[in-house]
Amino acid sequence: MRFQAVSQIIAVMIAVVFAGIAQAQSSGPLRIEITEGVIEPLPFALPVFQAETADAGTYAAQISQVISADLTGTGLFREIAASAFISNVSSFAAPVQFADWKAINAQALITGAVSLQGEQLNVKFRLYDVFSGAEMGSGLQFSGTTQGWRRMAHKVADAVYSRITGEGGYFDSRVVYVSETGAKNARQKRLAIMDYDGAGVQYLTDSSSIVLAPRFSPDGQQVLYTSYETGFPRIYVLNVGSVQRRVLESQEGTMSFAPRFAPNGQTIIYSLSQGGNTDIYAMNVNGGSVSRLTSAPSIETAPSFSPDGTQIVFESDRSGSQQLYVMPANGGEARRISFGPGRYGTPVWSPRGDLVAFTKQNAGRFHIGVMRFDGSEERLLTASFLDEGPTWAPNGRVIMFTRETQGEQGRSTLYSVDITGRNLRPVRTPEGGSDPSWSPLQP
Repeated sequence: MRFQAVSQIIAVMIAVVFAGIAQAQSSGPLRIEITEGVIEPLPFALPVFQAETADAGTYAAQISQVISADLTGTGLFREIAASAFISNVSSFAAPVQFADWKAINAQALITGAVSLQGEQLNVKFRLYDVFSGAEMGSGLQFSGTTQGWRRMAHKVADAVYSRITGEGGYFDSRVVYVSETGAKNARQKRLAIMDYDGAGVQYLTDSSSIVLAPRFSPDGQQVLYTSYETGFPRIYVLNVGSVQRRVLESQEGTMSFAPRFAPNGQTIIYSLSQGGNTDIYAMNVNGGSVSRLTSAPSIETAPSFSPDGTQIVFESDRSGSQQLYVMPANGGEARRISFGPGRYGTPVWSPRGDLVAFTKQNAGRFHIGVMRFDGSEERLLTASFLDEGPTWAPNGRVIMFTRETQGEQGRSTLYSVDITGRNLRPVRTPEGGSDPSWSPLQP
């Protein structure tokens, strides 16, 4: 497939799950229009960024590698090997020989340069539509310390991704998860945080007590999680920067778990078990009155807000089996949205507001799936011995989840999958991992 300069953008619909590639106008940029999946990745060329100072060479090479990994990891882009290049970029200011890049079928060209002054690192880049011979947008420059070189690489990749797809990126984001070690019957768990691609792992708690279900705040500065430190599940709030934490108030004789922030960052919803009954409650993260949102003899848990904060999706066995329901944010009548065979759980509303991701168990297999918030267009993306706990990337195009292998030596591993189900990838972590929660883009 090729993007060519034509008088208008032509949408080419591919007769597979869904995918569209639009061709660029002579006056407009190269563009991938993602309706669901792309069958053939867009070929791009990424010459190693130029080192404009003598000591910037290592950073230039590393930044180029991260940008390439970010883009190719989406399944939407394919990097052309440097061995195929006819031209080499001698300097950031040198004119582009578009004919040489057309000859190797590059549709996008990314050039850049890196300079280093003390601990100050500067990264600049340009993105070109090869077939129209035009720059896509203006060149950008990012500056920071050498410690932040990976973030600058992710920011470049986010900008390239956004300019070509028209959607927000997700590379400059983090994931908090439960790091796991040891056998299944003696597993040690602690909270960890990392870049979206598994780099830069840092531990937020020790493994002295079981921790579960960490969830980022909307600004990415706080994490809710459940801990068995007191012998009963209690909800804690942890500041990511200072690693300071506090326990949320709870009634004696109760167990609280499955917390999640509201879009306003001030309200949390959670499940509270008391007297053999489990319902959904809401409270202010800084303390105050508690509101009961459900009142049923069934188990009501795993609540998740819609992006506009007006609705909550949750799981319940009120119909006799584990299913998904949607209700107003202040409680009230709930409507069932899952009707397929099997059991449904752990629903999470997409940041785009169009889909709900969930875990499904049916016929001895576990699946990560998505459906519209009215229950229509259910689509299963994975199938395994045990897949569970989906979380959305900031742009609503990728889902991360936990996959556990079978047997006594089975291990929990983080995976990601796009909403086509075609781009399934493991996320490498130093140890086993579960219960991921994706942050928003970092500022």
